[in-house]
Amino acid sequence: MTKAETLARRRQLLGHNLNIAYQNPIKIVRGSMQYLYDEEGREYLDAYNNVAHVGHCHPRVVQAGQQQMAVVNTNTRYLSDLINEYAANLTATLPERLNVCFFVNSGSEANELALRLARAHTRSKDLIVLDHAYHGNTNTLIEISPYKHNGPGGQGAPSWVHTVPLPDLYRGLYKSGDVEAAEKYAQHVNEVVAQVGAGHLCGFIAESMPSVGGQIFLPEDYLKKVHSLVRSAGGVCIADEVQTGYGRIGKHFWGFEKYNVVPDIVVLGKPIGNGHPIGAVITTREIADSFNNGMEFFSTFGGNNVSCAIGIAVLETVLEEKLQKHAESVGSHMLQQLRELMTRFKLIGDVRGSGLFFGVELVRDRNTQEPATEEAASVVNQMREEGILLGTDGPFHNVLKIRPPMPFTDSDGDRLVETMAGILGSQISDLRSQM
Repeated sequence: MTKAETLARRRQLLGHNLNIAYQNPIKIVRGSMQYLYDEEGREYLDAYNNVAHVGHCHPRVVQAGQQQMAVVNTNTRYLSDLINEYAANLTATLPERLNVCFFVNSGSEANELALRLARAHTRSKDLIVLDHAYHGNTNTLIEISPYKHNGPGGQGAPSWVHTVPLPDLYRGLYKSGDVEAAEKYAQHVNEVVAQVGAGHLCGFIAESMPSVGGQIFLPEDYLKKVHSLVRSAGGVCIADEVQTGYGRIGKHFWGFEKYNVVPDIVVLGKPIGNGHPIGAVITTREIADSFNNGMEFFSTFGGNNVSCAIGIAVLETVLEEKLQKHAESVGSHMLQQLRELMTRFKLIGDVRGSGLFFGVELVRDRNTQEPATEEAASVVNQMREEGILLGTDGPFHNVLKIRPPMPFTDSDGDRLVETMAGILGSQISDLRSQM
């Protein structure tokens, strides 16, 4: 089919709120490492799809899946050395107390299970979440995701969900120049703890670096203070590492390590399978034992043979190809270049990043921080026309989201920044012409 025919058929057969990227949609037919290819053979540099963590169609991962698919793939009530090996390899990368694994089929399923674990352990339901957070697409996860339930079509939060301000040091209540920002943001959590009361709090859930919130890096001591408050009230602390785990942020293998904290539950999603549908929850033996309350936990194909073979291959690839160190090196080079762009273009209000996880926030005025939402969308669409794929995020969709597959190179970064510079220059000219 032509691209137009494919688009028409999609609109006929699929739900219309399943959005399509870019004003000029792309029909992707093939991928290889950090590149995607359309039906005409045009190559696109992928700086957006973090799910293909070790690269689109990485040969080692593909081979692992093919070989296991040809042997057996069945449910997890049967013994398998693969699931044991995968759990052992995975927990070896985590702090010692996080040593019990549960496998499911997606990040959404993993976050659902994390809530079940927390509720079984605390026998409470009230949960603290960050504003603008997104944790998945099930009914319960929409209820704990302000990005969804406070957005178009949403119905707000249920009474047991307590939203605290996103600790955004650029646009939030307390800015980067405030030495007490972490304490002030944590005080909002303290107020919820006092309101709910000790012994009635299920816990606190947050992405280690909130991605949908705008590629946010939390104040240095924020999580330390929050974890202490939550645990003192009997709650547990859940780290959503779907976006930031496996070395993506460069200096650390896990996002939470940046803040010198150890959560009680860690949630992982599709990047650990390089896009294959897999998710995982890792927790303590104490919490796992609380969950072992007589009700069986069973996910027919969570942790199945093929998923585990692929998961093992992805983790081994990350470690053996030293992709964490690679992300730190490439990311440092690119972050410096992006910040140099900020000195040239006032349309850039803030640049933040670590490893291969960046946010470039566009504003019309640096003093008022008026979001440059339309300009951000224009930049993304123009970058697409130049063969480079980005996205937007944040409460105002004015943050350029850059999260490429981990094989992304210095030369890829140079190309991205150079292309963005040309496009930003045209955006400034367009703004001036409107004045």
